[in-house]
Amino acid sequence: MTYLSRIRINPLRAASRTLLANPRSLHGAVMAGIPDNVPGDRILWRLDADHPRRPMLLVLTPSKPDWTHIVEQAGWPDAEGEHYAIRDYSPLLDQLAIGREFAFRLKASPVQNTSKPEKAGSHRTKTAAELHHRSYRMAHRTAAHQLTWFLERTDRWGFTIPAARTDDPAPGLEPDSSETSADAQPAREARITDRSRSSFTKPGTRTPVTLTTATFEGRLRISDPGLLKAALLGGIGPSKAYGCGLLTLAPPATGAR
Repeated sequence: MTYLSRIRINPLRAASRTLLANPRSLHGAVMAGIPDNVPGDRILWRLDADHPRRPMLLVLTPSKPDWTHIVEQAGWPDAEGEHYAIRDYSPLLDQLAIGREFAFRLKASPVQNTSKPEKAGSHRTKTAAELHHRSYRMAHRTAAHQLTWFLERTDRWGFTIPAARTDDPAPGLEPDSSETSADAQPAREARITDRSRSSFTKPGTRTPVTLTTATFEGRLRISDPGLLKAALLGGIGPSKAYGCGLLTLAPPATGAR
């Protein structure tokens, strides 16, 4: 059985500031809440900080977790209300069907592969193993490239992004056909709501890890329930250990959270 958890974080506490500033530390806190974790199980998580005073940590786990330690260290342990919620994920998975639409949210790390070592960045020294690789992973840094990365891959994840809903232009304001490119693509129901770039180090090494992310939101239409289920449970893109890859769905009218 799979569970989706939502945990309230108090950003004013010292432990919270450490977790919020370092994806590696937050990953460690997440893993500490899964007593029956089996090596190879996919654990997905995402930090939603829409409200800077009330950030939310979302975690998808294949077994039932316990988030008491996060509440005690980084939450409001003495406050009233629900400190964290754990929900069975099966009801959502049972709703997946061709043609159904959902609002979505995804924090991902859009990347590209290049065969040219010099494009992998001169800001760091490449390891011997990297120099023997035929391709190098580079992050997309512009919003346009990040959105293109997302839209070009939705078919492999089992969904499409519908064209944006727009009203017809008023009479006399229609665009001139001579000015409209035949290759122009219609706007899609997807947008980037947040972009970030952070650096941190792994234990035992001084080489920094640079993480470039983009948060996508919008509306999707299911084209292959099996592929979408695999994307929901297995995550999307790289850097899953650092809070990327968790795709969440919600009824279109309420927005994805």
